[in-house]
Amino acid sequence: MSETTTPAPPAVPAPAPVVLHEAYEISADPDRLDAARVHHWLSTDSYWAGGRPREKQDRAIAGSLNFGAYHRDTGEIAAYARVVTDYATFAWLCDVYVDRPARGTGLGTALVTAVRDHLEPYGLRRIMLATADAHGVYEKVGFTPLQNPDKWMALGQH
Repeated sequence: MSETTTPAPPAVPAPAPVVLHEAYEISADPDRLDAARVHHWLSTDSYWAGGRPREKQDRAIAGSLNFGAYHRDTGEIAAYARVVTDYATFAWLCDVYVDRPARGTGLGTALVTAVRDHLEPYGLRRIMLATADAHGVYEKVGFTPLQNPDKWMALGQH
């Protein structure tokens, strides 16, 4: 009778700050995240999370890998992205938001690039997202429309 052991999952280290934009530093350091500001942005100025309660947003943050883009001079958060992942096969990129004054500067593309690059060493089979209006941002980073959308299903079509 042989004993089989399941290897422990690899530790998921917090990445060092990455600067991919001249004015902003992108980091997944949870201690830097301004959860109140993220909640305000998403609950009042996004089409996908309008009215989301703070408690629900805080639970989403707690169960996710979160990225912030911080102004290099002031440290103030200017953009946010959240990733739900198992660090082995799959990730869902969601809640990507760039503060209105920072839009049009390339910050959204830099943020999504930082997320993609952070996840790359895990060898995920697929990173998914949904967008109604930012296809161009994601295409710059390598995202493409689903090849076989008829294979995908969802529960809760909201």
